[in-house]
Amino acid sequence: MFSYRHAFHAGNHADVLKHLTLIATLKHLMHKDAGIQFVDTHAGAGLYRLDGDYAEKSGEAAEGILKVLNLKGPAALTDYLEMVASFNAKGSHKIYPGSPFIIHKLLRHEARDRLKLFELHPTDHKSLTGNVQQLEAGRTVSVTRADGFESLKALLPPPLSSTGSRRTCVLIDPSYEIKNDYYRVIDCIQDSLKRFATGTYIVWYPIVPRPEAHDLPRKLKGLCGQAKKPWLHATLAIGRETGSKDAGLSASGMFIVNPPFTLKPLLNEALPVVEEALARGPGRGWVVESGG
Repeated sequence: MFSYRHAFHAGNHADVLKHLTLIATLKHLMHKDAGIQFVDTHAGAGLYRLDGDYAEKSGEAAEGILKVLNLKGPAALTDYLEMVASFNAKGSHKIYPGSPFIIHKLLRHEARDRLKLFELHPTDHKSLTGNVQQLEAGRTVSVTRADGFESLKALLPPPLSSTGSRRTCVLIDPSYEIKNDYYRVIDCIQDSLKRFATGTYIVWYPIVPRPEAHDLPRKLKGLCGQAKKPWLHATLAIGRETGSKDAGLSASGMFIVNPPFTLKPLLNEALPVVEEALARGPGRGWVVESGG
């Protein structure tokens, strides 16, 4: 159950898609003054060293963030690269921020935004706790060692913030190392929409040769249809090198319930540039679709 460590995969192509999409979504939500409750159900360690043993062993960052560092152009990509750069000295790329630190960087003190982090893995929870303590964020950020799927239920509907807001944005990105995670994501979205239908729910998932992975976006679209809620689905595949026997992850997807209307054009502009930089061979491509 506790074999997965994101430190091996930090900064890979899936992180590029995930965090580019996350930042574009959050920046739009923050155009309104009202405070937001952010929840990361599977927070990981929060910060990762790209020159550490884990990342260097996998080498996945070399096929992800390190290939797009010098790209120019699309606004969403620029925002993402500036975010990563903000955690590093000029000209350096040793640190990669996970979702908790990306969200924290965007929190607005004046709006009283707050961030709830959940991580069940004992080692990652310890690392996350230590990393967050360095922020000296006080009550703005909380870290709990608990099952994020179950813990989310107690946060929906969100309590009124000090500014009178009930806005919520939730990131759900389990490891999917066991296939039950796919079913738990579906149950989580179904339950969350019943508890708080106007929240923004962001789901990351790996695209692998497993029926559950291909069924996940289809089932999420069905839940949105039943709840009469808009959705956006984006995928990025970097393909495989000709002749390669590498069985590692080559594609992933993002599914957003109640997405900002600005997100689709931003991704349509950024993903072709990202895909061109990351592409390795047959099977490459990107898709952005929406409905509701």
